[in-house]
Amino acid sequence: MDTPTPVRSSPLALTVLSLLAYKPLHPYGIQRLIKQWGKDQVVNVGQRAGLYRTIDRLLAAGLIAVRETGRDQQYPERTVYEVTEQGRATARSWLVEMLRTPKQEYPEFPAALSQLLLLEPAEMLAALEARRELVAASVRDMDAAAAAEAERGLPRITALEGEYLRAVTAAELTWLDGVLDDLRAGRLAYSTEKLLAFADQLE
Repeated sequence: MDTPTPVRSSPLALTVLSLLAYKPLHPYGIQRLIKQWGKDQVVNVGQRAGLYRTIDRLLAAGLIAVRETGRDQQYPERTVYEVTEQGRATARSWLVEMLRTPKQEYPEFPAALSQLLLLEPAEMLAALEARRELVAASVRDMDAAAAAEAERGLPRITALEGEYLRAVTAAELTWLDGVLDDLRAGRLAYSTEKLLAFADQLE
């Protein structure tokens, strides 16, 4: 008997297992619920191909199973999936591990900051000012979404990821304001010659 292929945890894989634990769904239904419930703020489902690849991996690993395949006049053939007992146990294990253990991630923004010296000061200022406006807009959007959820009477437990993202985004906004103030005031001045000399000492 073939051994099921192991599958690595990921935000999308966890979300698929969690939604299928709620009820059997076809891929389009999974994508629609992720968006309807606002989980697309933390799970990338912009490309449906990624969702299908994740479903294929979960199926090969025995974490989900085909419930039925149906067809009606409005839609092409659709496969409905359900979670297996192994899938439920795996989802719980992944969830506990993701909650308790910080993971080293490599987002783009810190990587870009680490190469900031490629830009002239005026370019740095313009780029960070543009980012600051987008981050401020994100905070406003999050506040509006939170207010709408509060009006619907949803319990706080359903929106903790939104609270977290809002706190992180607001912290970035505060940090950006401080850096921009320092750039404008000349407090982040530097000497390219001194930096190059320091780099030479590290070789």
